[in-house]
Amino acid sequence: MKKKIYIAGCGGMLGEAFYQRFKNEYDLKCTDKDVNADWLSYLDFRSYKNYLANVAEFKPDFLFHLGALTDLEYCEQNPADAYMSNTLSVEHAVHIANDLNIPLLYICTSGIFDGNQESYDDWDMPNPLGVYARSKYMGERYVIEHCNRYFICRAGWMMGGGIEKDKKFIKKIILQLKEGKRNLYIVNDKEGMPTYTHDFANNVALLIQTPFYGLYNMVCGGKTTRLEITEEIITALGMKEQVRIHSVTSDHFKEEYFAPRPFCEKLINTKLDLRGMNVMRDWRIALREYIDNYYKPHLEEWFRS
Repeated sequence: MKKKIYIAGCGGMLGEAFYQRFKNEYDLKCTDKDVNADWLSYLDFRSYKNYLANVAEFKPDFLFHLGALTDLEYCEQNPADAYMSNTLSVEHAVHIANDLNIPLLYICTSGIFDGNQESYDDWDMPNPLGVYARSKYMGERYVIEHCNRYFICRAGWMMGGGIEKDKKFIKKIILQLKEGKRNLYIVNDKEGMPTYTHDFANNVALLIQTPFYGLYNMVCGGKTTRLEITEEIITALGMKEQVRIHSVTSDHFKEEYFAPRPFCEKLINTKLDLRGMNVMRDWRIALREYIDNYYKPHLEEWFRS
């Protein structure tokens, strides 16, 4: 008999990777309020009653709570929605996991730190700067303080999902190129760690087979900036000679991206390293694989049109 995993908030870029990674080894029930694939069914996990009934009916061995509002500007302008989606829904998941006596997986973010250190290990103390970061950190705190068995995995700058599900930096850069832009303005004062969704799912799959519950940083290897990532994207696409990158500070985009962001979000996977369970690859390797698998098949059509 296969073990069963209920994955809530599975309609996004991370959910796509989790579905691909776990679908053959486990029986899955994948839900989201945005039913954008035939393997998804509807659930709004902000409703505790519906969330509990849906999970209890499936009788899973694990509850994965993936979904969140991740648009920092939206969260800053809609704090009630942010806390309902990113904090109270996590409290719902904790109670459900405890009631069913199953482990909970919760996904947190490197954005919960203030950026005043050069890097952060699993034991450094967060200090969230804005509504998004605070709502995610309060979810993390609630899991730690109230959940009987849990895995908390902190991700960095997420990359994955491809054309349909990617809502992050890489797709924004590639869309600018698709639109014909050859002058890119990229911030030079933000440091962090990319996290490839498929590497992340692989590391979670390894972790949940152990009894080592707790909190783990889980990001790709290396250290980088938005500027360096853009340079790597351009190189991977074979457009290095065609595109000019202009290095700017965050103030260049202060009207569009007004939510507070830490200048450094570099996590270190110390606990995974110490336990010999770190399978997260260097970010450059993961980025090349992501572009090759998800974007390159479409590039000829895009640039021809």
